[in-house]
Amino acid sequence: MATFDSTKHQHTRFNPLTGQWILVSPHRMQRPWSGQEEQPQRIDLPDFDPNNPLCPGVIRANGVKNPIYTSTFVFTNDFPALLEDVPLPPKDDDPLFKTGGARGTCKVMCFHPKSNKTLPLMTPKEIRSVIDAWIKEYNLLSSKYPWVQIFENKGASMGCSNPHPHCQIWACSFLPNEPYLKDENLRRYFQTHGAPLLEDYVEKEIIRKERIVLENPDWLVVVPFWASWPFETMVVSRNGNRRISDLNQQQINNLAIVIKELTTKYDNLFKCSFPYSMGWHGAPTGDFSNSDSHWTLHAVYYPPLLRSATVRKFMVGFELLCQAQRDLTPEHAAAKLRQLCGKKHYTEHI
Repeated sequence: MATFDSTKHQHTRFNPLTGQWILVSPHRMQRPWSGQEEQPQRIDLPDFDPNNPLCPGVIRANGVKNPIYTSTFVFTNDFPALLEDVPLPPKDDDPLFKTGGARGTCKVMCFHPKSNKTLPLMTPKEIRSVIDAWIKEYNLLSSKYPWVQIFENKGASMGCSNPHPHCQIWACSFLPNEPYLKDENLRRYFQTHGAPLLEDYVEKEIIRKERIVLENPDWLVVVPFWASWPFETMVVSRNGNRRISDLNQQQINNLAIVIKELTTKYDNLFKCSFPYSMGWHGAPTGDFSNSDSHWTLHAVYYPPLLRSATVRKFMVGFELLCQAQRDLTPEHAAAKLRQLCGKKHYTEHI
């Protein structure tokens, strides 16, 4: 029998953050594709669209007129999934019909007044304003809610219904599933090894140099060993920060540079406005913050594209019924991203 080769032979990898396994099948990259193909995200959008409810000065569906904003703009979502003042469900002792309270608020943050200015096309200074606004909203909401989820859905293929550059911020009265799993596994690792899991992970990735995409003194961008999406990346703090509110001025400046370069690499990969879902994870607050030394601040990017601007990865079938599966190895994905230019956007060559 041949010797195992991780670039050729299927195998499983363990995700210590969630306690789940990933199936890696690199040989499947050779299969032909005749399935659905996506329409690439448009890059020829106008600066301003009077019918776009996120543009400055436009009246939204609820009759409220946006201000003529010149940087970031934050407002409470007109159609939120969470409301602050709602009745709690009645208690039920039946183990098969459990319910729980869910209160919160949902906000929308526009990154830039121009609809065609996605993050990779913004300057580090403009991205710095976005990070500052994230921190401001996080501080405001985390004083009331134990979990504040900052996330961006970029592109129609990731469910974004509006092409204007923006993100959402949901604050909730409960600890959601993914953060709950991470909290449990991070705590268990810390109790066993006496150090935060992601700090140990960063040190080992720096030594191995197999999956690093970008790095500076404050941040490491890596395709995780356990990544499930084709070009998934994780941006990890290298300064022991536990929450986004912990960042100092230098760390914010370096984060703006990292976001600019990573998203530029994404766009340059397939010469398109690269879709993804991105979100920040850090230590919970409130009732869940009694012990947080096991946490390390990090962001995750989940991009769906697999082979080109039109061929995406689908999480269906085996992935839904059993466990996540990927074809492209994390090492191969990291190498492709690492060699791409992150300083200059592909449209600047036109």
